Amino acid sequence: MKILKIAAITAVFAAQFTMAQFKQTPLPYAYNALEGNIDAQTMEIHYSKHGAAYAANLNKAIAGTPQEKETLFQILSNVSKLPAAVRNNAGGHYNHELFWTVLTPQKNTQPSAKLAKAINETFGSMDAFKEKMSKAGADRFGSGWAWLSVGKDGKLFVSSTPNQDNPLMDVVEEKGTPIFGIDVWEHAYYLKYQNKRADYLTAIWNVTNWKEISRRYDEAVSKK
Repeated sequence: MKILKIAAITAVFAAQFTMAQFKQTPLPYAYNALEGNIDAQTMEIHYSKHGAAYAANLNKAIAGTPQEKETLFQILSNVSKLPAAVRNNAGGHYNHELFWTVLTPQKNTQPSAKLAKAINETFGSMDAFKEKMSKAGADRFGSGWAWLSVGKDGKLFVSSTPNQDNPLMDVVEEKGTPIFGIDVWEHAYYLKYQNKRADYLTAIWNVTNWKEISRRYDEAVSKK
């Protein structure tokens, strides 16, 4: 009996150190909610397989290291000093957690007046911004992301990063706080669009969640 009790206590103690630190947030809509633009099968595989794997593999990569006690932002800001597995999976987890929220089945959401003004001042017009953002995604060779971010000066900028890198990382040239990201890995669009990435980049504007992007913009600007 004593041996069983000791075993049980040991199991509980071990569980405290193997418990996942980073977890996926629930998808804020059904897998088929974006049909016509992003198909249900792609969304299910993207969220439940790819997204889930980044969270799980991040926890494995930081197990037993000081990063277990750090926030995701702390990890990303010092990622140049960390193993590739941490860089790839921390980036993948952050990027996808943002990505789910900046998409919505709600039709015709609009940027806030404050964000719309900033976009017009920075890019000339909303259409010019969309063209620049889509080009960043289209021109990304291989896998990666297109970003709209707020720089240290509080101004907007568009950039692109390879693989699962993002503007929060200390390894990128253009640093800032991402408020909108478009995933241009093939797993984000290939089942529906095959090699037609440009068509996917056009369709993404039909499901863009401007309410969430505006919220992220206000939050980023308030911290500058």
